[in-house]
Amino acid sequence: MAKHELLCKIGPSVLNSDLSKLYSESERLLKCGADYLHLDVMDGHFVPNITFGHPVVKCLRPKLPGIFLETHMMVSNPEQWIEPSADAGVDQYTFHVEATSDVARVCRKVRESGMKVGIALKPGTDVTAVSGYVDLADMVLVMTVEPGFGGQKFMADMMGKVRWLRRHHPGLDIEVDGGVGLATIDACAEAGANMIVSGTAVIGAEDPSKVIATMRRVVEGHITRGDGDR
Repeated sequence: MAKHELLCKIGPSVLNSDLSKLYSESERLLKCGADYLHLDVMDGHFVPNITFGHPVVKCLRPKLPGIFLETHMMVSNPEQWIEPSADAGVDQYTFHVEATSDVARVCRKVRESGMKVGIALKPGTDVTAVSGYVDLADMVLVMTVEPGFGGQKFMADMMGKVRWLRRHHPGLDIEVDGGVGLATIDACAEAGANMIVSGTAVIGAEDPSKVIATMRRVVEGHITRGDGDR
């Protein structure tokens, strides 16, 4: 899938926001220039933390008409939550290859439900684990921290995975998530990432609009130059 002109897309992770004001925080991020919202769903089993699930997304959906919502499913049984997520209005369902023994089946089920397909890789998983499934996906997410908690340090050595994916799949949307901000955006963009998840760096900034605009400028510059294709 995803054989199209690459576009830079910035999707703040709302996990780092004030969750008691999730809608107003989401609206604020969109007004600051976010292209989509990245919603971290954790089950306390696949990762050692619990956040929120499809009922919260279902409450947000009518308040955010037309806004692209991606759920990053850090859960042990991703197939279990496909139908509830589709019913909640999720646009892209991103699940981990490590969480299922039948990646292709989950990809098919997600697409049949009407959602876009995202496949995610933990830092310890080799990039070749997704090589046989790229044609079934719309996007591949390369985790640049261990999934489960915000505020971790960016793992620069994950950029090798991004480069490999961009070289072998030039039309693929490649997302990075974890420790991404002004200090690390150039490395991500140079490697070939075009979908940028940023939590603390955006939400904790004095001027989130400026941070988003700066990251967009960096990524678009690298896309124009074709960095990551080599």
